Amino acid sequence: MILHHIQSSATTDNALNCCLRYIDDQDSILLADDALNCLLNTQWQQRLTNYKLYVLIEDIEARGLSHRLPQSANISIIDYDQFVLATLQHTKVITW
Repeated sequence: MILHHIQSSATTDNALNCCLRYIDDQDSILLADDALNCLLNTQWQQRLTNYKLYVLIEDIEARGLSHRLPQSANISIIDYDQFVLATLQHTKVITW
């Protein structure tokens, strides 16, 4: 079980696309920094529906997106302490 840590925007980098080619059903994705902007796009929301997603609350607040991100059962909003716990719950972390 892998935690895929994506930090760059899907509009400027291929990291998220590349991650989705290799991800397993049991894996999770952490969208950090500019990567969380993809959740504002309906096509990306649909592509990510079947994956467990983590989003850092600090990144949401820093970008003023608290009321713009979709509410979805597959998205967990976490803080840095919960991020550390998520890394411990997965056997490996890959930063793309």
